[in-house]
Amino acid sequence: MTNAVTPTVDLRSAVVLSGGFPLLSGVDLQLLPGSLTVITGVNGAGKTSLLRLLAGLVALSDGNGTVAGIDLKNGDLRELRRRVGWLGHEGSFYDDLTVRENLTFAAKALDRPLIEIERALQRVGLSNRIDTVTKKLSAGQRRRLALSWLLIRRPEIWLLDEPYASLDDEARTFFDALIADVVRSGATVVLSAHDKLRSEALQPRTIVLGGGRIVSES
Repeated sequence: MTNAVTPTVDLRSAVVLSGGFPLLSGVDLQLLPGSLTVITGVNGAGKTSLLRLLAGLVALSDGNGTVAGIDLKNGDLRELRRRVGWLGHEGSFYDDLTVRENLTFAAKALDRPLIEIERALQRVGLSNRIDTVTKKLSAGQRRRLALSWLLIRRPEIWLLDEPYASLDDEARTFFDALIADVVRSGATVVLSAHDKLRSEALQPRTIVLGGGRIVSES
């Protein structure tokens, strides 16, 4: 008899409220390790709210949910935030520090090996910008910098909010290859996008949100 795989994400009738307004209105979602899920839908459908819930950045108002085995209502959300990697629209680096300085500061804070910095920057194509002041990076380069930090951290869950924004076709191809590697390593990847992914190399589960609910999936 084969043992069942424990879901990395398990939401049951999950509701998220903001000022009484439902951002999520009863979401049921189970995601397994080593899976790629794309959340699509129009602006305001609840894509970012769902990702923020999984990251422990907003409270679960009703229903039940666990992420990485941590209860979203009664568990340690600080521990959850240490175990997930979040890539949002906002930057999380100091503009006046160089790429090297930013990553060194972050790596020391989480006791990650500094040798991983150059490896990660090479992987994302930023080796030639290691001593560039961060505020001089383009939007696409800042996106790559954020990805390099996730590679250094190696979280078990990657939550990516519109990661293809500001990326040209070459950068999108690079990003597709990176995501494929992350999924093969056993991590759970959830990303939001306005449309289905164009890459034939990736075969994600696609979920469409509307009005804070899952309206279809494929």
